[in-house]
Amino acid sequence: MNLGSVLLERGDPAAARSHYEAALRIDPEFPQAHGGMYYALTRLGERELAKLHQDKSFGRKALFPSPYRGDSEPVPVLLLVSSTGGNTPIEKLIDDRVFQAYVVVADYYDTRIPLPSHRLVINGIGDCDAAGQALMAAESLLTFTGAPVLNAPAAVRVTGRCENASRLGKLPGIRTPVTVTFPYGLLAGQDGLAALAGRGFTFPLLLRTPGFHMGQHFVRVESPAALASAVAGLPGSGNPEAEVMAIEYLDARGADGNARKYRVMTVGGRSYPLHLAISKDWKIHYFSADMHDHSEYRAEEAHFLADMSGVLGSKAMLALERLLDEIGLDYGGIDFGLSQSGELLLFEANATMVVELPDGDQRWDYRRAAVERIQDAVRNLLMARAGVVPGCIANSNLGLAATHLNC
Repeated sequence: MNLGSVLLERGDPAAARSHYEAALRIDPEFPQAHGGMYYALTRLGERELAKLHQDKSFGRKALFPSPYRGDSEPVPVLLLVSSTGGNTPIEKLIDDRVFQAYVVVADYYDTRIPLPSHRLVINGIGDCDAAGQALMAAESLLTFTGAPVLNAPAAVRVTGRCENASRLGKLPGIRTPVTVTFPYGLLAGQDGLAALAGRGFTFPLLLRTPGFHMGQHFVRVESPAALASAVAGLPGSGNPEAEVMAIEYLDARGADGNARKYRVMTVGGRSYPLHLAISKDWKIHYFSADMHDHSEYRAEEAHFLADMSGVLGSKAMLALERLLDEIGLDYGGIDFGLSQSGELLLFEANATMVVELPDGDQRWDYRRAAVERIQDAVRNLLMARAGVVPGCIANSNLGLAATHLNC
């Protein structure tokens, strides 16, 4: 079971499936194994079978108490998640020596059952393109509580790529790509080119399957002649509900020919630089960029982390402040590039982004303080929203801990 989860996280759903199947042979009713099968089969394109496992998993159990390791009375919180994925990895920052978290699968929770006692609701559903129904269910659940809410579902629901392109592109100093969602069958058919042209697209352009991240099912199409093969390589064949997102290509290359993608996190209304990825490839992710082998790239990133405003310039910083105000998330991230004129080129702005410490390689030592600063800001935000008084917090070598629930 656990090995299946690791394999799924590493991008091998077929191997993960075999381990989930083994777990279900031992216990055919094991909900976590059914949940794993759902995610594996979804990625493998077996949607009907996946739906059966989804219902067997979350239809039977939609509330999961997380372990608590503290020595005093815990601070109870609800963490709302989606059964379909698209969840924010914020659970890694919920200190289990302070908080007792109750994970609520919003789109399967039976509202006739009272919610566990809690002092804070954390909406962990971050990707509205993948979990729109779960966000609506989360909004309904909030009618049963008067506790403070972190990342209100209504704020998250308008952070889809199409919505962001429309509303955020109106802000001064920000350029967003034209983004349109098409039925898979339309782009795969003989009218695909006409459909794209009718919405103003030219080549090169980008195609992306909604709901996937880390560059999965995300391709650049160089010419009209390459469209058919590009669409055929995306999941959706035979699924009448499948969609493909067409995205205008924004050139984020600098004078040296390298593309740059900046990531800034927003926590409680403040912005924090997280990383700068530099690559010769148009599709930039930090794990696949050229940072590991180029000390000059790492030096440039270190400069960004130490002096974000100086690196970005006043024009981009002002645009970034406007953008953060507009998206209205308590926790979120913004991926962007810079045009040659200093204009902010927005790639993505939502609540799904990960904040994790780099591995133990010494070449990443310059990044650790920036990551720890963001993680501390999230922990402090959770404390404040849950009503834990700062004077009742004790420091330890493991982080922050509340000494008593009533503080």
